[in-house]
Amino acid sequence: MTESRPVTLLMRSEALAARAALAFLRRLGPVGASNVGGAICRAIGPRLPVSRVADANLRLAMPELDAPARRAIIRAVWDNLGRTVGEFPHLPTLKENPPSGPGWDVVGAEHLAAQLARGGPVIFMSGHIGNWEMLPPAVGRHGLPFASFYRAAGNPLVDDMIRALREAAMKAATGDGATGGRALPMFAKGARGARGALAHLARGGRLGMLIDQKMNDGIEARLFGHPAMTAPALAAMALRYRCAVIPGYVERLGPARLRIHVEPPLHLPDSGDRQADILALTQAVNDRLERWVRARPGSWLWLHRRWPKSARP
Repeated sequence: MTESRPVTLLMRSEALAARAALAFLRRLGPVGASNVGGAICRAIGPRLPVSRVADANLRLAMPELDAPARRAIIRAVWDNLGRTVGEFPHLPTLKENPPSGPGWDVVGAEHLAAQLARGGPVIFMSGHIGNWEMLPPAVGRHGLPFASFYRAAGNPLVDDMIRALREAAMKAATGDGATGGRALPMFAKGARGARGALAHLARGGRLGMLIDQKMNDGIEARLFGHPAMTAPALAAMALRYRCAVIPGYVERLGPARLRIHVEPPLHLPDSGDRQADILALTQAVNDRLERWVRARPGSWLWLHRRWPKSARP
């Protein structure tokens, strides 16, 4: 298990329910599981109180939208979230470039090939867009498996299931050839994890980061024109080791049909003022995220309280 914690009867009950749910989703197949997950979340999610957070976020970030447009986006957010959960146990079975049906492809694979050729440390940046769980195995399939930050589930038995599914997806994508049969490092969020990630990059390692959540003790950058406290760790690490920052996200094309977009590395500022450079790179990261979200607003997880209360309408 990920931590030594007492396992309670409630935890065992939750784990039993999770195993039953995974078995049910596996029996449905990838398309059926995606459709069922999407249908359940579309029906329930918009009625939950957290959807009011999404509505407030949309009113702040995209004030040009009227109420019906916001409701449609929130419904799409829940649909995508449900599909992402439904597809999770099927990630190891999804193939690259199938002619039709479930699977995935990559646009911008040349940027992965260029990074593989030059070697050295790299940070892959993305957000909770589309089925973000597909990013690690897809990039690993192209020879660049990466470590990542991780927030453990509260139930260690469920946490073990999640980790096992992620490892199975990576193994299926790489055939163990790119990882040497070893599980990739997963760094806990926080100071200790940041030190581990720094050491990993110092050894020439690869790291993936989802950069779209609020960090109260981060730095103030702009997102959709409003101040948003943002984690500076990506910028600080990239500038310290002058390592490439490669942006990418997942577009949903259909049930269990996904497209990974990989973009050229971001420019790394080098003004001589470290704090100014960290802020500039952090802002560039937020600008890239905003561009992706504006293009497909229903694919992003608007349910998170991304902006301070003072900024909300």
